[in-house]
Amino acid sequence: MKSRQWLAVLPVAGALVLGVAACGSSGSSDTGSGGGSTGSGSSVNATLNGAGSTFAAPIYQQFGSNLKDQGLTINYQPVGSGAGVAQFTAGTVNFGATDPPLKPEEMAAAKAKHGQPLQFPVAFGAITVSYNLSGVKSGLKLDGKTIADIFLGKVTTWNDPEIASQNQGISLPSSKITVVHRSDESGTTKGFTDFLQSYSPEWKSKVGSDKTVKWPTGTGAKGNDGVAAAIKQTSNSIGYVEQAYALQNNFTFADVKNKSGKYVAPSLESTSAAGDGVTVPSDLSFTVINSPNPAAYPISSQTFVLFYKDLCKGGMNANTAKGAAAFLNYVYGDGQKVLEQLSYAPLPSAIASKAKAQVSELQCNGSPVSAS
Repeated sequence: MKSRQWLAVLPVAGALVLGVAACGSSGSSDTGSGGGSTGSGSSVNATLNGAGSTFAAPIYQQFGSNLKDQGLTINYQPVGSGAGVAQFTAGTVNFGATDPPLKPEEMAAAKAKHGQPLQFPVAFGAITVSYNLSGVKSGLKLDGKTIADIFLGKVTTWNDPEIASQNQGISLPSSKITVVHRSDESGTTKGFTDFLQSYSPEWKSKVGSDKTVKWPTGTGAKGNDGVAAAIKQTSNSIGYVEQAYALQNNFTFADVKNKSGKYVAPSLESTSAAGDGVTVPSDLSFTVINSPNPAAYPISSQTFVLFYKDLCKGGMNANTAKGAAAFLNYVYGDGQKVLEQLSYAPLPSAIASKAKAQVSELQCNGSPVSAS
């Protein structure tokens, strides 16, 4: 499969920690060459503490590794998008990470605490429908209604006519399907359930879409890594996991029918296609789920990093604020080149340009912040 050719996925642990620092404090680490430039023209000795999306955890792990030799230490806890937004709003971390853009009420809550929050898109990634089914290779075809019916508990065996009719010529077992879903508040869940409700009125009315929902069936696991582990350990199971985790575990995953009626495999190319032509408002709040592009994988997702516009009012000192600017300069410079190695799609140039321009809005107690 084409999507397996561009892989270099790093192991993902429950917590990604590169260096140790107290929250909100500046920090220093050894400096040196290599690991990529922050784009600031000089090293910045600082520590940034963040928390949130497990979908994006491999990205921040690799970015942190690359930036450590530049004097910038990234401590990141992959606790899920919901917890990341909550910790960001509470001011217990320097940055949050979330896959769906902030809801209006989340934006208002953060603004009331520490001033205007800014959301910076970082990358696109595919949410795979991964399965553990002996003898059935990747490429099992599934449409949105069928996936919804599986997660509703209506389609309960692998040879159900609803699955078999889309996969003629494939010998499907009569074994019972075990559904695995997230147990925590998750941006991956938000993207996945957004997709399901687009194709299933029953899902929309009974379950809906959010970072956490009341699941009709299945067993829960925490984080993308938890769902991946549960699928790997459970024969005849199915779940939704970000592609880096699916590929790391050598999972088989479905080709999913998109808006134009084509079954598309999750790949770097089809994930990138989901971002082509997307409308991006001034606050950069957008989603690429269920793209109308015929070449797009339909369960593609964006992921954001959150900073307060006035970094120092958000709890940073001047040095840490410079570190935040350096980090974002890296994200929209060399960082975009790293994404493909991790099975994520870089941002389209139009979106990256808007995000890069937003970096110039960062302040420390009302004064502009630069990384130099």
